[in-house]
Amino acid sequence: MLEEIRELLKRESDAILRIPASEAFMEATDLIRKQVHEKHGKLVCTGMGKAGQIAINIATTFSSTGTPAVFLHPSDAQHGDLGVIQENDVLFLISNSGKTREIIELVGLVKGLYPEIPLVVITGNTEGELARQADVLLHTGNPEEVCPLGLTPTTSTTTMTVIGDILVVLMMNQIGFKQADYAKRHHGGYLGIKSRNSAG
Repeated sequence: MLEEIRELLKRESDAILRIPASEAFMEATDLIRKQVHEKHGKLVCTGMGKAGQIAINIATTFSSTGTPAVFLHPSDAQHGDLGVIQENDVLFLISNSGKTREIIELVGLVKGLYPEIPLVVITGNTEGELARQADVLLHTGNPEEVCPLGLTPTTSTTTMTVIGDILVVLMMNQIGFKQADYAKRHHGGYLGIKSRNSAG
């Protein structure tokens, strides 16, 4: 059992190391900074299923580190929540297959409102419909899932999360986000106390 655990850990870590370290990371952070911090838009993160849960995590992490972001559920968008989109926003799309029906439909709806809105896409499929429409494409490396069936989103969601973390850190560096800034946004719990004490 321990050997199996070690092998699973190795496969997950190897997948992270195979994420392409491309110029796309800088292009994404430059685009987000321009739209959010210069034009006063926001980052609108979206995905379906497990990818949607990763999108929620990325949105909340960006928000807590000085870059306003929200999660938009693709299905809810078709029932009025599309109204959260504004002209200067960035649409941040996550889809491992790159052809998730609900996400592709959402792009069409958003473009119907604001044809020029930029798209940042995290995907494992560089040939998919979303990749073709992306202004910035972040490739996961398309790892094989550690799930024994090869179906359950496991390794793919690991790489999505890591890509999100890297973007957050790059953005924090770009905008000069400090501990005092973090303390102003995080008042509760252990991290709130720690950030205020350290900032003081």
